[in-house]
Amino acid sequence: MKKILLVDDNEQDRAMYRRFLGRHLGFESISFEEATTSEEARTQFLAYRPDCVLLDYNLPDADGLDILADLKALTPPESLCVVMVTGGGSEELAVRALNGGALDYLVKRQFDQELLAKTVLHAIEKNEWRQYVARYHEELHAVNQQLRDSLDALTETRHEITLKNAQLTAANTDLARANLDLDNFVYAASHDLKQPVDNLRGLFEELRGAATFRDAEAATVLRLVDSSLQELSKTIHDLSAVVQAERLTGGQPAEKVVLADLANEVLTLLQPQVTAAQGVVRTDFDALPSLQFERSSLRTILLNLLSNALKYRHPERPAQVEVRTGYEAGQPVLDVRDNGLGIDMERHGAELFQLFRRFHPQASAGTGVGLFLVNRLVQAQGGHIEVASTLGEGTRFRLYLGPAAG
Repeated sequence: MKKILLVDDNEQDRAMYRRFLGRHLGFESISFEEATTSEEARTQFLAYRPDCVLLDYNLPDADGLDILADLKALTPPESLCVVMVTGGGSEELAVRALNGGALDYLVKRQFDQELLAKTVLHAIEKNEWRQYVARYHEELHAVNQQLRDSLDALTETRHEITLKNAQLTAANTDLARANLDLDNFVYAASHDLKQPVDNLRGLFEELRGAATFRDAEAATVLRLVDSSLQELSKTIHDLSAVVQAERLTGGQPAEKVVLADLANEVLTLLQPQVTAAQGVVRTDFDALPSLQFERSSLRTILLNLLSNALKYRHPERPAQVEVRTGYEAGQPVLDVRDNGLGIDMERHGAELFQLFRRFHPQASAGTGVGLFLVNRLVQAQGGHIEVASTLGEGTRFRLYLGPAAG
């Protein structure tokens, strides 16, 4: 329902406006409020908030232009709908009314009910459209402001990211340089120490063979010295092998490796350990007979895994080792499982591939280098290792030898 405020001091004119508009627009669709003075017009306007004001130019206490100015002060300009009506119209007055905020202008006794209804209805529609446009512009302004704020925030974030990237690049460069310096140091140290330690072992053997010791505990001391020299020599050799593998990783071209041939080569080398462990090593390469990989790296991986499986066998049963290959989600997989001592994964899982970590030092001598080396060689080819182990039952290594298929 549309609300119309009739501001006119002539009762007959107000009755005519109600009759004309009611007949043409429908009495059920409009309601009226009336005012006869400028003060009543202001009061009714604030209380009624009409959709349109039919304003007579000539009132006892003010002219219509003054009232129009007052109404403009009481509401946003784009929401004010006023049709000015005068008894003796002139072009100058019409222009002043329109410039003052009226949406249209009528002259008394020069319009019929149809023209009045069309003028009022057109003014209401124009005002509603104007309000819609104003709301749209306001929303558009808010969206634009949000976009500007977002753009400012994005620009600031991009600046921060650029700064962080520069810092990370510098840090990575420093880290790479430090790693290279450390690798060079470890390589040089292990390389330079190998010969003196080997010489020391040779001299010790000469001393033990040529010297005569009368002390009853001499044999125990000699055995401890020999054991220490062996441990030192093995640690230096293993450390040198790790650094050498790090230097060669990625430097050798991948080639087609026939897995059965490689396994036979490794098992021939490990035959004494297999015999000592009363072990059986079963292989199954039917699902994946060959693989594109760095041959030396794959040989080192298989050698260390099989050596560990035999070295850390359970003392109450012969060693049983299974080696299989296949595909999983497009990735080549090397699966090695044993029935050995197993590993307490809850306790040691996080440090499984760390350097110099040993989990069964009582079972066999070692330096804790093998699994570290295996993991680095697999990661260098974009792969990863999954381990499942139960203490006292055995361990299973699943090596994903390459990046996942995209």
